[in-house]
Amino acid sequence: MQREQQGRGGDSGPVQVLILALPETAGSALYGMIDVLTATGNVWQSLVAHGGERHCFEVRVVSASRETFHCGHGIPVEPACSIADDPAADILILPEIWLGPHESIRGRYEDLMSWIQTSYRNGMAIYAACSGSILLAESGLLDNCEATSHWGYQSLFREHYPQVRFRPESNLVFARPGGRLVTAGGTTSWHDLALHIIARYAGVGEALRIAKVYLLKWHGDGQLPFASLARRTPHADSAVRRCENWLAENFRDPRAIAHLLEFIGLPERTLKRRFKAATGTSLIEYLQNLRVEEAKRLLERRKLAVEEVSHAAGYEDVSFFRRLFKRLTGLTPGEYRRMFQPLGALEETVQT
Repeated sequence: MQREQQGRGGDSGPVQVLILALPETAGSALYGMIDVLTATGNVWQSLVAHGGERHCFEVRVVSASRETFHCGHGIPVEPACSIADDPAADILILPEIWLGPHESIRGRYEDLMSWIQTSYRNGMAIYAACSGSILLAESGLLDNCEATSHWGYQSLFREHYPQVRFRPESNLVFARPGGRLVTAGGTTSWHDLALHIIARYAGVGEALRIAKVYLLKWHGDGQLPFASLARRTPHADSAVRRCENWLAENFRDPRAIAHLLEFIGLPERTLKRRFKAATGTSLIEYLQNLRVEEAKRLLERRKLAVEEVSHAAGYEDVSFFRRLFKRLTGLTPGEYRRMFQPLGALEETVQT
């Protein structure tokens, strides 16, 4: 890996990159990555008339066949090569795919899974963005490794890939030492992945220049600030579903658990066991998630003191609320407000 640490794109020639495209692929991530990598080494130099332009990455689209097809939202794709060609490259990138949070991809691309495994064994570095990590998990290369993807796929990984140590809070995770297997978090985390790849193969200075040209921001806070804590998991336990519906209306109640037990008429231990089995979340965690989601909504849209937000969400102990909020979102209430209230203020601009 010595050549990578020194950077390439000079005398040694451009780094050879394959980007996988499938009918499920998100076109924005596919062509965004192509554009950014192809511009590396030349777009900044051209804008500032600096000179010294270089061709850092040679990017090709690879697919299951060479046939032209349309990926997500009808965007046309014309592959340069197919996996049957067994193309050589330094890097393989698996961009985001459109996949439901409980949808399985098992059995769709068996030949592709074998090719991904072989490519890695032959020395290719593999980088997966967002739900592209699901393809990597399906290939088996993430078994007994840490990985991330969009936070919305926690249940999918828990159900279909329990052998993968899923980390929804992170925006970039190295599966193994050496950095040849890297996964990135949700949707626009391909920005982080692109900057990481550029820094590793073309140098940190070039990554900084690309970030400035494309206005790319490193998501150093990870995914927790963006994750929805209140999510419904499909299950068949009608009593637990009634509990979820009751909590949605009564989570602000300071004695919500006690009153829920009176409402549902089940022993506490029985309810907690069934709730965890059905949702994958403990009863108290589920309640805390609902309350913190309410706090987030208030911080985004209203100019309330943190003490008022805490009380409105169901917590009289403001110190406890602050600690819980930081643990679940990765930010203090004040930091969260500064990050998201400008977006909440867009409501006023669209109504004027």
